[in-house]
Amino acid sequence: MGAVLAAAGCNPGAGATAAGTSSSTADHQAAESATPSPSSTPAEVAIAPANAASGVLPSQKVTVSAKSGTLTSVTVKDAEGATVTGTKNGDTGWASKQLLRPDTAYTVSVEAKGPDGSPTTVTSAFRTLKPKVTATYGILNAGMTVGVGMPVSIQFDSAVATKQMRAEVEKRVSVKTVPQTKGAWGWLDNRQLMWRPAEYWRPGTKVSVNAPLTGVQTGPDKWVANDDQASFTIGSSMISTVDMKAHTMTVRRGGQVIKVIPVSTGKPGPLTETRYGTKVIIRKEGEVTMDSSTVGIPKGDPNYYKIKTKWNLRVTWTGEYLHSAPWSVGSQGSANVSHGCVNMAPANAKWMFDNSKVGDVVNFTGSTRRFKPDEGIGVWMYDFAGWKAQSALS
Repeated sequence: MGAVLAAAGCNPGAGATAAGTSSSTADHQAAESATPSPSSTPAEVAIAPANAASGVLPSQKVTVSAKSGTLTSVTVKDAEGATVTGTKNGDTGWASKQLLRPDTAYTVSVEAKGPDGSPTTVTSAFRTLKPKVTATYGILNAGMTVGVGMPVSIQFDSAVATKQMRAEVEKRVSVKTVPQTKGAWGWLDNRQLMWRPAEYWRPGTKVSVNAPLTGVQTGPDKWVANDDQASFTIGSSMISTVDMKAHTMTVRRGGQVIKVIPVSTGKPGPLTETRYGTKVIIRKEGEVTMDSSTVGIPKGDPNYYKIKTKWNLRVTWTGEYLHSAPWSVGSQGSANVSHGCVNMAPANAKWMFDNSKVGDVVNFTGSTRRFKPDEGIGVWMYDFAGWKAQSALS
């Protein structure tokens, strides 16, 4: 319900008799002066949400209308002075154009003019709902220089529950690139919204991301309460190919072969064969303890292992890395004996670690176990048309 408020003012005159004036003239002048001037007519203003409203949905628009008179100015602010933007509808209407912050008190201040031009000032206040859960998210790789395969990634800490909610998120985010780059948004899963170029990035591209998501609902009783923005830069093109049948990894920078490394990949089996497909280096993790219990081989199993490894480059969330494996040097270049990782001699692993960056591309060929897109940064497992179909707006 809106609140309808009005204000008025009245300034009656007072008579006086001038010295030396005849009584009849003085009486006539006094009578005229004593007649009150007409009362001013204030603007009649309606505001929604109503004054003192609570539990207001962040998606509800703030509206102001002059039922009589005209609006001069409308300001909607929270207690910290942050304003809500809006648009005027002629001289008699105003509506907010951004979502509201959850669990926040707002004050609406309106200045208007009545039909006769007399000023009117109206204030109103309301409070938005306090959600049971505040949704959180981040823009990955902010401030970094990344490889040509790294998409823009907005990652939520919990699922964006419905396609409609994911569409509301997607409508509000934007990417700017220098030089201009063709690309598209898509959802890798219900937590990860990504923007990838049609082809690998051009080295040197500057990427800026804006995510004004305050007030977006992402689930039952769950709302976002912050905006975010970030930028990153695309570095040199480094694309490697792991040929699991030939047991080699060929490394190219700028399209030129700079190193061929003997490797051993995952031995045959549903839990150990290395996945084929186009992967991206997710993180440089250095030293990692490999524990087979995390991939379904528990302690007590004859194949159980728990070892410390060095120079680790993660390429899947499911436990595949490129790393040093001094114990399998004899098999590197000739046989696949790992539990899914790419094994290299220590010197080769250190070289690969030192020369790689997050976002570099690693293509895997020669196995029968397919890499699923959400097992890592799998945006390149789609052709561009297929990726655009991952949009919640498609």
